Amino acid sequence: MAAAEELLALLECKVCFEPFGPSGQRRPRNLPCGHVLCQDCAAALGAAGRHGLECPFCRRAWGSSETSDCLPLLQLLEAAGAAGSLPLAAAEAAAAPAAPSGLALRISLGGWGQLVNPSGVAACPRSGRLAVAHDGKKRIKVFGASGACVRQFGERGEAGNDVKYPLDVAVTLDGHVVVSDGGDRSIKAFDLEGRGTLAIREGFSLPWGLDITRENEVVVTDSEAGALYRLAADFGKGKLRKLQVIQAKLTSPRGVAVAQASGAIAVIEHLRAKGANNSSTRVKIFSADMKLLGQMDTFGLNLIFPSKIYATAVAFDREGQVIVTDVYNQAVVCLGKPEEFPVFKPIISHGLSYPVGLTYMTNNSLVVLDGGDHSVKIYSST
Repeated sequence: MAAAEELLALLECKVCFEPFGPSGQRRPRNLPCGHVLCQDCAAALGAAGRHGLECPFCRRAWGSSETSDCLPLLQLLEAAGAAGSLPLAAAEAAAAPAAPSGLALRISLGGWGQLVNPSGVAACPRSGRLAVAHDGKKRIKVFGASGACVRQFGERGEAGNDVKYPLDVAVTLDGHVVVSDGGDRSIKAFDLEGRGTLAIREGFSLPWGLDITRENEVVVTDSEAGALYRLAADFGKGKLRKLQVIQAKLTSPRGVAVAQASGAIAVIEHLRAKGANNSSTRVKIFSADMKLLGQMDTFGLNLIFPSKIYATAVAFDREGQVIVTDVYNQAVVCLGKPEEFPVFKPIISHGLSYPVGLTYMTNNSLVVLDGGDHSVKIYSST
């Protein structure tokens, strides 16, 4: 029951000990120092403080306008609503024996204080460095092969390098870091030194997921517009060449991945049905020319697996199999190749608390972004 107790503690404000909610007074708000409290407590502390909002945990003072939504907790609440009772299911999953996967945790990067509510991770195909988007002062952190942070940039309000609220990150084949910024609904590109090279602020409603094609173009999901875009640019010169919709009429698309071998595209849609606790996800696979190859939703997976699946991130492995993170079961799962759907094979079934990001490195190591403990976990074959 320890896992259930930890999740219950995670879902409550540590000031008033009331459970967080997706809206209103109990909405979780993140302070710049990394601590989280509900909207009601943040407002009360801001009104009572002489020098702004004083964090009740570390005593640092902040302006009320410096708080932001705690995206991982909001997504966890969304997943809990989809499943009905997340802590109970998590306890059951924790009690179940772990399935053998042939993967072992090699290194864990970041952690509380180094990463704050991370939301996206990507690997540089040239250098092997990892770029992570998070809610810290410097929004983008770049980790070297040794695990040390070698660069950080994207401070909010910084001229030329401003990143307000990063939702995802990708690294182009020529080494540029591309960020989807939910704060001003834009796509921004930086070189690996952190210098801004391109910002596209027109044409998007809420850009979210990112990945790179084998032609070095960027595939972007727009969650509010329900669309999938292909973006071509000369990132070094800061010139946009093409921005086109390649798929429309999607339902709140977020996570996206491109298979480098075939050019296939996987998209995670977030569905909302009428009635309480009916949120779910659906994975759609398209060919390189955008023909639907297959799809699998939460209901379909329930037919072959007894626990509900709530996918948050997606990737393709070298064999072209679709890999997803599942926050409900705190796992990483292989769904097989598009022509094999439905397949359910756990790859990582223990050691994760809230997996929100996923990518593969050029050496075939699997990288999982764990928003629960604010870390990047790298797994290699045993």
